[in-house]
Amino acid sequence: MEQEEPAELRGLKYPAKKHALKVKEHFISKKGQLLENKSAFFIAGETLKLYAYCDETYPLRQNRYFHYLSGVDQIPGCYILYTLADDKLILYLPEIDWDDVMWSGMPKSLKDAAQQYDVDEVRYEAEINKKLSDLSHSGVTIYTTDTKNYADKPFAKLVKTADKDFFYALDEARLIKDSYEIALMKYANKITANSHIAVMSAQPIETNETHMHAEFIYHSIRQGSKVQSYDPICCSGPSCGTLHYVKNDESMKNKCSTLIDAGADWRCYASDVTRCFPITGEWTKEHLEIYKTVQDMQTQVMNGIRPGVAWESLHCLAHEVMIKHFLDLGIFKNGTAKEIYDSRVSVWFFPHGLGHLIGLDTHDVGGYPNYDDPDIMLRWLRLRRKLLPGMVVSDEPGVYFNKYLIENAYKDPKQSKYIDKDVLQKYLNVGGVRIEDDILVTEDGHENLTVVTSDPDEISKIVKKGIAKGRQGFHVVA
Repeated sequence: MEQEEPAELRGLKYPAKKHALKVKEHFISKKGQLLENKSAFFIAGETLKLYAYCDETYPLRQNRYFHYLSGVDQIPGCYILYTLADDKLILYLPEIDWDDVMWSGMPKSLKDAAQQYDVDEVRYEAEINKKLSDLSHSGVTIYTTDTKNYADKPFAKLVKTADKDFFYALDEARLIKDSYEIALMKYANKITANSHIAVMSAQPIETNETHMHAEFIYHSIRQGSKVQSYDPICCSGPSCGTLHYVKNDESMKNKCSTLIDAGADWRCYASDVTRCFPITGEWTKEHLEIYKTVQDMQTQVMNGIRPGVAWESLHCLAHEVMIKHFLDLGIFKNGTAKEIYDSRVSVWFFPHGLGHLIGLDTHDVGGYPNYDDPDIMLRWLRLRRKLLPGMVVSDEPGVYFNKYLIENAYKDPKQSKYIDKDVLQKYLNVGGVRIEDDILVTEDGHENLTVVTSDPDEISKIVKKGIAKGRQGFHVVA
């Protein structure tokens, strides 16, 4: 299962200088051209942090804004400086801790870092204070995100934090992915696809949700992705109705359905994929009906993804498609599709937003959500703008039978009158279905970066093949 570096990226560096120029362009659009020669960007990378009362550190998760301007993912304690007047990018490495060399070996040298990263200079941290002091004394304002990792350093007093225009520039730059970033995300999706298929194939040895979790992580690490974009969601039966289920440890015995939402990370770039499958390989009538409902929601949305389309309109379309299917199944009754849509009762079966931006973060920046929106159908939508070429979004509608959420509908007579409780009862054991793919918005439409099948017949074949192999004493892996 080991994979090589993407062929299109061999010999290339992460385009840090190109990213700095993009941030500069957006920054000047807000501040004005006069500030170009009087501004600099300075961001600290993440540092290693100890667990409380322990000498072990938390896993390093690199600061994404720092990474965007440097390409450095695995080295803690670094800094990046970009001066707008001369477009110069300087990477600062931490000083060598000679006591640590015995334990951890020599860190990356200045020479090696200069060869690996797309920067103009590489220096050590000891030179930062003089450099920032000189800039400050010459009238340059040094913008940063925050000083939490260097609040005790003398140069912390020389920077300006919390500037809304600087954050705007960073977020707008990150919003549109370049070809290098897209290649990283495609690679992350390939690893994720193999790992999802491995989970589907390993049913003979998956009797607890923890086993799905372990299977996915194992195959991701085997392919070089040592960290995940987020903690996997691995649930079965009624637990599939919990949107961000965290337990991942219930028995799968006597259940029909599973849902796994998991994505591998590749060099700080995320993938985010959800798949559902029947535990026995055979879809129950109710499970398949809900699966095909969600599949139609996702397909109709995907057909509408193109530049200029408002994401809110696609989210509302997903609700309209779900309502039509619920009327056909008899779950909704006593009203027209428009009356049911206007009542917002569908929100209790599809409570989250249609999808979100993806990039350096799973829920990436630049979406401008409005979590105070009085319209409950739009309140949890993480993306509230028109689509642009180069955006990567998740298309992830879902249908859930969550007793807590359904109770909210039952409390409101204006909504409960549209629900047939007897019919609904038949679907509670399904728990929920979500299908999620990562979609690149292109100049004339879209490209699906997710390469694992979501076809119910194909999924059934994968699971059954794994079960058949299991009877012979081994299981299929991707």
